[in-house]
Amino acid sequence: MVCPLPIENLDLTSQSGAATTINAQTKPSMRIPGLLILFIALACVHIAVAQDNPSFADKLINLPARFNERIQKKTEKLEEQLTRQTEKYLQRLARKEEKLRKKLMKTDSTAAKQLFDGSAEQYAKLSEQLKNPTAIAGRAGGAYMPYVDSLKTSLSFLQNNSNLLNSDEAKKITGSLQQVQQLQGKLQQSEQVKAFIRQRKEQIKATLSKYTSLPKGLTKGYQDFNKELYYYSQQVQEYRDMLNDPDKLLTKALSLLNKLPAFQSFMQQHSELAGLFSVPAGYGSNASLAGLQTRSQVQQLMQTQLASAGPNAQQMLQQNLQAAQAQLNQLKDKINKLGAGGADMDMPDFKPNNQKTKSFWKRLEYGTNLQTQKSNNFFPTTSDIGLSVGYKLSDKSIVGIGGSYKVGWGKDIRNIAITSQGAGLRSFLDVKMKGSFFASGGFEYNYQPLTVSGTITPDIAAQGDKWQQSGLVGISKIISLKSKTFKKTKAQLLWDFLSYQQQPRTQAIKFRVGYNF
Repeated sequence: MVCPLPIENLDLTSQSGAATTINAQTKPSMRIPGLLILFIALACVHIAVAQDNPSFADKLINLPARFNERIQKKTEKLEEQLTRQTEKYLQRLARKEEKLRKKLMKTDSTAAKQLFDGSAEQYAKLSEQLKNPTAIAGRAGGAYMPYVDSLKTSLSFLQNNSNLLNSDEAKKITGSLQQVQQLQGKLQQSEQVKAFIRQRKEQIKATLSKYTSLPKGLTKGYQDFNKELYYYSQQVQEYRDMLNDPDKLLTKALSLLNKLPAFQSFMQQHSELAGLFSVPAGYGSNASLAGLQTRSQVQQLMQTQLASAGPNAQQMLQQNLQAAQAQLNQLKDKINKLGAGGADMDMPDFKPNNQKTKSFWKRLEYGTNLQTQKSNNFFPTTSDIGLSVGYKLSDKSIVGIGGSYKVGWGKDIRNIAITSQGAGLRSFLDVKMKGSFFASGGFEYNYQPLTVSGTITPDIAAQGDKWQQSGLVGISKIISLKSKTFKKTKAQLLWDFLSYQQQPRTQAIKFRVGYNF
């Protein structure tokens, strides 16, 4: 560490006035008090300590380790899922076309040969192309994804500045960039698959529309083909959303890079958005504005044209502009309704199940609930604490299993004793009726040791400890509270129609309060 202040020319003077010369030169000596020298020394120490602390460059050098790991993990997983799902849809559609071919052969063999000959080879060719990894440097087909653009541009920036990294990290940066480009290649292939399926759908539709009456099997086969196209489009869009959803680590890394002026300049020149809206060099300078009309000249020209059209020309122009704006808004609304912002224009002629394109784990819903049984003095003698996991069959129905544990609290408030009173196994089905109301049903097995106070009749004693059956039907309601913690509070009113057969007899009406997450 070198102190920024040279001390070889200093002439230190003690308090007694005796001068101690450090370097005898012809230049006039400079006398500095001892306190100032102490301040200078402390400043030098502070600078040395500051340089020992991790700087921004150090953070940038340490950035790519987990940065690369997260990118590799996310892109590899999405690429694998996209490839697997695309292959499945292609196999399903190929089988559906084969079924349509066999059914159409019975009606018109010539049309069936013209329509379906060679289609199986085309499906096989698309499946084979998915197995070959392809990387693209430009933008993949479909909607613009800002996060992917930032991610890929960041990797390109780090690759161009590999002198800040060691050799291993530089190789990882290159591998991550190739992985992202390869995933974009898969997305582009998925767009080609969708275009091919749409083309086949239109060809099948055009052929079948020539016939006035068709067998039900042909009509149903075409509807199934249309469903597969819709669900595949939704599946690809879901993977796009997953790719375009940054996690905390990647967001922090991008924000760190964005603080570098060099990265900002690189982003403006090499990002996909810069390629879409490229700005020429020297834009906004006086030289680039030479020869262009000014605003006053344009307004004067418009007023001249309107004056020659009559006294009501300006009013008519405003009305026409308002009418055009209204029609444009209507068209924008139609586009948004047709394909979620115009991304996909596949209008389903059926009621789609939005859960079908989600993975198994994303269709699971976990829950907990509480049910109490009170004595005559309103003191809760037992409480059933339940846990459940449900699988969403559709947007309106969920089926699941669960378990419960029965806790005893004692006789009354003066005699509290926490005891174990049994356990239970549960199954349930909820079907949405209207709004936040659900029709609920379930079947349960409850085990409760025989600890009944009072007289035990011989028939009850013969029962011993056993699992008792409960059949439940009722209504559930999701209560949306303002609190984020209890936003999905669930209240259930159930009737146990098998309670009348149980010995000892249990309560028939059950009220449960729980929470789903």
